[in-house]
Amino acid sequence: MLSPDKIGRINELSKKSKRDGLSQEEAKEQSALRQEYLQSFRKSMRGTIENVTVIDPEGKDVTPDKIKNKRENKYLN
Repeated sequence: MLSPDKIGRINELSKKSKRDGLSQEEAKEQSALRQEYLQSFRKSMRGTIENVTVIDPEGKDVTPDKIKNKRENKYLN
């Protein structure tokens, strides 16, 4: 996950862009920080989804094969 400092900087730049606008340097920094945040979020979400087991009301494992295969390949490597 992103450090609290970086998240704080994203929020600070966002507020400033709404209030005063950003210089080119700040806009580049904001874009880079947002991309870093999105990569971190996607990695975390992917990890969560790959580790989910879906159980139906009858107690059967109905996890999609695509997720099961990803999980198996992850542990084989």
